[in-house]
Amino acid sequence: MIPQTFIADLLNRVDIVDVVGRYVQLKKGGANYMGLCPFHNEKSPSFTVSPTKQFYHCFGCGAHGTSIGFMIEYSGMGFVDAVKELAQNVGMVVPDQDDKIPPAQRAQMQAQSMALTDAMTRASDFYKQQLRTAPDAIAYLKKRGLTGEIAARFGLGYAPHGWDNLRSVFPDYEVVALAESGLVIDKVDEDGGNRKRYDRFRERVMFPIRNTKGQVIAFGGRVMDQGEPKYLNSPETPLFSKGFELYGLFEARQAIRDAGYVLVTEGYMDVVALAQMGFPQAVATLGTACTTHHVQKLLRQTDTVIFSFDGDKAGRRAARRALEACLPHVTDNKTIKFLFLPTEHDPDSYVREFGKEAFEQEIHEAMPLSQFLIREACGEHDLNSPEGRARAQFDAKPMLQAMTPTSLRLQIVRGLAQLTQTSPSEIEVLFELAKPVALTKIAPPRGGRPQPKGLELQIMRLLIAHPALAQEIDEAAQTAFQFFGQESAERLAQLLAAARAMGEGGAFAAFAQHLKSQGEDYDGIIAEIVKEPETERDTERVVLRAAIRQVKHDALKHELSQLFAAGLSSDEIGVRYRELTAQQDQLLREAQAELPTR
Repeated sequence: MIPQTFIADLLNRVDIVDVVGRYVQLKKGGANYMGLCPFHNEKSPSFTVSPTKQFYHCFGCGAHGTSIGFMIEYSGMGFVDAVKELAQNVGMVVPDQDDKIPPAQRAQMQAQSMALTDAMTRASDFYKQQLRTAPDAIAYLKKRGLTGEIAARFGLGYAPHGWDNLRSVFPDYEVVALAESGLVIDKVDEDGGNRKRYDRFRERVMFPIRNTKGQVIAFGGRVMDQGEPKYLNSPETPLFSKGFELYGLFEARQAIRDAGYVLVTEGYMDVVALAQMGFPQAVATLGTACTTHHVQKLLRQTDTVIFSFDGDKAGRRAARRALEACLPHVTDNKTIKFLFLPTEHDPDSYVREFGKEAFEQEIHEAMPLSQFLIREACGEHDLNSPEGRARAQFDAKPMLQAMTPTSLRLQIVRGLAQLTQTSPSEIEVLFELAKPVALTKIAPPRGGRPQPKGLELQIMRLLIAHPALAQEIDEAAQTAFQFFGQESAERLAQLLAAARAMGEGGAFAAFAQHLKSQGEDYDGIIAEIVKEPETERDTERVVLRAAIRQVKHDALKHELSQLFAAGLSSDEIGVRYRELTAQQDQLLREAQAELPTR
């Protein structure tokens, strides 16, 4: 867990204008910067970045957040990776579990990573340069319908004939980074004597694989004629793990947002060719089955994932593995579908033969996950026989157990129950599903916490916008908060404690990031604060003090009204009455003291 103090310090050091400006063209507009929102299509800018609040907000789609939030939403990084990326840019080291690693070893690991990244970048530049003077490779790409523009967009290159072409790029051809990055292969004689080093990629069209930062971390090489393997990938390295990376995701990020979905294919050429033909929202797994890590990364980018597989048996097997990888991440607000093309086609060939509109129709009619799961479970089983129905349930059991107890799981259970002549509750008991949905008596909806309003809402807004003002609230004010009701008082107390933990230098961006990490309770207030003009802390301090005095006054007034019904003696009533009125007089004097003098 990254300490909150580090997050606050990081957000104080980075400048959100610089962070967003790397990806969005911004222009100064008054106190803020304006640009076209990267999260939805728009022709006139409604996306604002506030250098004072260190927050971005789109008045069109409502997207908003800090520098960390922007990196997560734009790049599809996880929270920790986003923090590390920003920290690296300002020379900070993220404190985490790896701090147990000795400093010298950590420095060595960082140096190794930089050396590998540099080697991959130089190799990528070399391969791109070689493509310009490789007529056979150019002819092959043209034959596949690719233009120079699309080849440049994906950084395509060519590894020429020869065993050690990289020697011209790396004067020290024996450097360790070349082997560790997978660019060369070291072959040792059986007796362990002589070692021969040679380039891994030769006579292949090269597809650079990038991470979420856009850095080249691996390559895929394709033969142009006959040869095995048809595709050759970089091996696993400290930079590259094929179970975590997706080809084309870096290039497709904006297109995925524009389209509202991501199309997952099986090969590099599918991705590049589909981008050429109007489907730039395509990505591909890297010569391996789809993993849960792939699914997590995709669902960070979009709410709709459509897997497109070849129509042959291998494509069907790949689809089944993708289904199994998806099941733990199925939620009611995400959509996952499966597109199956005719046996003789892959996405590239299908679009070329039938056109863009026909492929769009196939995407529109893709099979929902629920339907695919039931189809896989029932398969060829005879549902007219008890044995066939039992086998269908047997095959469905591990898939349903992998799912969380969502409404979609309940719908699948109901569908399976109908097909196998059982009830949903019987299936949930038989399958030992965690937190059965059909068996649970659905409770009436709770009213939940009362929504803040009036003075309570005003105080909350002031504390979130200027957390340092929490130091202004005394114990008497916290006692007076009970006037709002117990739940509201508890909510204010929790907010107050969190704001105080930020310290006297607490800033809006860091506090908002902390609140967002705890849930969505304050998203509405944060969004409203971002929309408003910047306010001075001293001005807001006066407003907060006035609001606190009003709360105290209302609480005293309420107690006075209840005084005679409290069952006290007349003497006790008199003493308490004088105490309450004295406190009211003190509040009045404080208010008058803060009035501006002429």
